[in-house]
Amino acid sequence: MTFRFVHTADIHLDSPLKTLALRNADLSELIGLATRRAFVRIIDLCVDEHVDALVLAGDLYDGDQTSMKTARFLAEQLRRLDEAGIKTFIIRGNHDALSRITAELIMPDSVKVFGASADVVHVERKPGQFPVAVHGLSFAKPHAPESLLRHYALPVPDAANIGIMHTSLGGSAGHDLYAPCTVADLQQSGFQYWALGHIHRRSAVEAESSAIVMPGMPQGRDINEDGAKSVSLVTIRDDRSIVVEERHTSVAQFERLAIDISGATDWKQLVVDVSAKLDALRSSISVDHLVARIQVTGSTELAWRIRRDIDLLCTELEARGSIAGNGWIDKVHSACTPSETSSKGSGALEELTSIIENEVGVAAEYQQELRSIADELRAQLPAELRDIFGTDETTFRETLENFAREGSAEVMARLRGGEVE
Repeated sequence: MTFRFVHTADIHLDSPLKTLALRNADLSELIGLATRRAFVRIIDLCVDEHVDALVLAGDLYDGDQTSMKTARFLAEQLRRLDEAGIKTFIIRGNHDALSRITAELIMPDSVKVFGASADVVHVERKPGQFPVAVHGLSFAKPHAPESLLRHYALPVPDAANIGIMHTSLGGSAGHDLYAPCTVADLQQSGFQYWALGHIHRRSAVEAESSAIVMPGMPQGRDINEDGAKSVSLVTIRDDRSIVVEERHTSVAQFERLAIDISGATDWKQLVVDVSAKLDALRSSISVDHLVARIQVTGSTELAWRIRRDIDLLCTELEARGSIAGNGWIDKVHSACTPSETSSKGSGALEELTSIIENEVGVAAEYQQELRSIADELRAQLPAELRDIFGTDETTFRETLENFAREGSAEVMARLRGGEVE
C-alpha cells in the first residue's frame, strides 16, 4: 500500500572540472567519472529497493553540452529503470535549460520530463492503493527571478501529492537566487512531499504527514562541495505518514582537515603526525575514495621549512595515502607560525622583513604593479577560472593583498629555511 521513490537532484553529469584539472591527472580522471558512477549507484538503489519511481529535481546536466555521449549514458540508465517497471519524473533546472540536447533525447515511455508549463501526472496504481499525483515544472530559461509556486496546480483531493521544484528557497551561500520561495509557503501548499533541487547541501524539514527535502548533490566535484553526499529514499504510507531515509552515494568524498602540529620537533615527526590524522579521517569515511585538503596549524620551529617545502610534504602524504588505500590529497596549506626561537633570524633578514611589510608592501607603485600583473594573468585565464581574483573591486583588492602577503612569506620562508639548516 506504500508509495516509495528515490529523490535526487543536481547530478551535473560529466561537468567539466576546474581546479582539479590543473593539478593531478589521476585525481582529475577519478572525479571526472565520479558523477556517472554515483548516478549508476542511484539507479542500483532504485532497483534494489524495488521503488515505484525516481524523482530528479533538476540539473542533470551542467549547461550547454556539445556531445550526445552524456545524454546517451543517461538514457541507458533510465532504460534500466524502465525494464524494472520503475517510473522516472524529471524537471529541468537552470543548468538543464542551457542544454541543447535535453529536448532532443528520446526517453523511455516510463519517463516524464515536465515542460515549461506546470503539469500533474496521476500515477497508475493497483486497485485499492491510494492515488498519487506528481506535480512538476521545468525551467524554460536559465534564470527564474520570481517564485514558481503560484504556477503549480492545487493538490489533488485524497491523493498523496508530490511536488518537484528547482529553487534556491530563500537563498544560500554560493548559489544564485532561483525561483525563490519560503519553507512556510511550501508547507501551506497542501502537498505531502516537496522534492527540491538546486542547493548542493542537504537539508530537510519533516513532519509526520509532510516533508520538504533538498537532497543535495549525490557526488561532490571539488573541495567547495565537501562532506558526505546522498539521495533520499522516501516512503509514503497508506495513512500518508512519510519516512525519509538518507542514502549515501558518493564515489569520492572531499573533506577539509586542520591539523595542529605544534608538537612536531622534526620533519619526520611532522609527517608521522599528519599522516596519522589523515589515516584516522580515512577510516571514519566509508566511501571508496577520500580527497582531503589539509591545513597544518600551530606554532613550531618548522614553520619556515614547512612553507618552503610544502610540495615535499604534499608528496609524502600522497604516497602514504596511496599505500593506505584510495586516499588523495587535494592540497596542503600551511597556517603555521614560527616559534619564538625560530622567528629570530639574522639581523639582515629581520631588516628585510620590516622593509617588505612597512615600506614596499604599502607603496603605491608596488600596488599598481601588482594590479597590472593580476589583470594580465586574469585576462589569460579561461572564463570559468577568473573568479579566483574575486567578483568585485573589494574582493579583488583583498585577493591581491593575500597573494602579496603569501608571496612575501614564501620568500622569507626560503631564506629563513636555508638559514635554519
